[in-house]
Amino acid sequence: MADLKAPLVRPKRKRTWVDYFVKFRWIIVIFVVLPISATLYFLIYLGDMYSESKSYEQRRKEHDENVLKVIKRLKQRNAAKDGLVCTARKPWIAVGMRNVDYKRARHFEVDLGEFRNILEINKEKMIARVEPLVNMGQISRATVPMNLSLAVVAELDDLTVGGLINGYGIEGSSHLYGLFADTVEAYEIVLAGGELVRATRDNEYSDLYYAIPWSQGTLGLLVAAEIRLIPVKEYMRLTYIPVKGDLQTLAQGYMDSFAPRDGDESKIPDFVEGMVYNPTEGVMMVGTYASKQEAKKKGNKINNVGWWFKPWFYQHAQTALTKGQFVEYIPTREYYHRHTRCLYWEGKLILPFGDQFWFRFLFGWLMPPKVSLLKATQGEAIRNYYHDMHVIQDMLVPLYKVGDALEWVHQEMEVYPIWLCPHKLYKTPIKQQIYPEPGFEYEKRQGDTDDAQMYTDVGVYYAPGPVLRGEEFDGAEAVRKLEKWLIENHGFQPQYAVSELDEKSFWRMFDADLYEHCRKKYRAVGTFMSVYYKSKKGRKTEKEVKEAEQAHLETAYAEAD
Repeated sequence: MADLKAPLVRPKRKRTWVDYFVKFRWIIVIFVVLPISATLYFLIYLGDMYSESKSYEQRRKEHDENVLKVIKRLKQRNAAKDGLVCTARKPWIAVGMRNVDYKRARHFEVDLGEFRNILEINKEKMIARVEPLVNMGQISRATVPMNLSLAVVAELDDLTVGGLINGYGIEGSSHLYGLFADTVEAYEIVLAGGELVRATRDNEYSDLYYAIPWSQGTLGLLVAAEIRLIPVKEYMRLTYIPVKGDLQTLAQGYMDSFAPRDGDESKIPDFVEGMVYNPTEGVMMVGTYASKQEAKKKGNKINNVGWWFKPWFYQHAQTALTKGQFVEYIPTREYYHRHTRCLYWEGKLILPFGDQFWFRFLFGWLMPPKVSLLKATQGEAIRNYYHDMHVIQDMLVPLYKVGDALEWVHQEMEVYPIWLCPHKLYKTPIKQQIYPEPGFEYEKRQGDTDDAQMYTDVGVYYAPGPVLRGEEFDGAEAVRKLEKWLIENHGFQPQYAVSELDEKSFWRMFDADLYEHCRKKYRAVGTFMSVYYKSKKGRKTEKEVKEAEQAHLETAYAEAD
């Protein structure tokens, strides 16, 4: 992108009452959201402890009973009278900006609220069998003391196994293991007719196995998953590497931090992420697991980033820009959840003074506010404001195009900081909804391997520069441009985000063949809504529900351009 242009200059925007409500929303957050959040976190913790007090045998027995309830409930549905099947989870509970508007129309609820137990941790097979509502905080609390971990642990505590499988999950280890769903060895799914099946890479349901990721629960109801475990050590040895220059230079520094140009695999770290703070400065972080003995050697610095009074992680990392490269040791579990307390950097918008020492020391233990409560207390006007004046998007792009993506975001949105996290995009035996560029293996670029193309997540989360300056900004148009850029550059947009795609464009971004094959083969058509319909922005009318129940015979992407 050699023709980099300056950010667009926009006219000033006239303020409305919503602007002032958003500006002072911290009052509601401090006096309502934070106390309730802390209470809920404590109650959830007690529930997790109660679950852990049960034997694995008892948990599995309860699981089997709950699965039978789900099967019975599905068989009670009258396809001629009842709406499409969806879970009974309240719309505002979902983590993500996309509003679960499909539940506002007629639907048939199936309650999966009891599926929140770890069913087994098998040290010999290195597999954790868990239910879909087990979250990342719960699983890391159980496994890390055993010196074990999921291969990919998404950063935020509240993210659930089911959401990360059916949707999108990534972490700093994804350059080794791929996305969260790539680490799943088996899915246990209740199909539309009430049949319980176990899908793996090589059994009779292998097509379903490859179709489940990114399907948003529209092929069946996930009731358990078997996920790969890896051995870990007590600490993460983290190196902070400052990089300065233009955006292409920052992108190259990011690539060099984890993908050695000479192909020496011994130089590849266990963890990697980058943060771009402005158009000329970024900090790349690479981590390797370290033992307690190594971390506590004389002269080594241990940083317990999980303590409530500690500086927010992204601000702590930013100090490398002034003091230069440095190394420290962080307890492994605290490192996994380093972005939880401040919700990456969204906490700065929610609580403008939340990063101050006095607030962290006195009230930091109340952080973070639950995203679900923030959504539940915002109302329709505030929700629409955030859609128009805020960006929470992830751009999944080929690694070699990360510099172009940074330049595009700078010109169109001016959002900083920007999060960078690489991941393998595997070439699978059956083509999935997201897939590498054709022929990547014959023209390997930096980071590519024989079985996977290296992609990167460009995380764009914050208020755009024009909004911060009080200028006009069309959020919907910006998202449309982002989605167009992604389609043109073989990129992908996670479906948790607000999308402006029409159905035809949706299936240009994603591959529909396997998904539609499984929709028909496993009789999801007419029982579960299609993934596009479920992801579509806006309220769903009764007419749309009926049309979705009829289910198209040909996919939208097949229409001639």
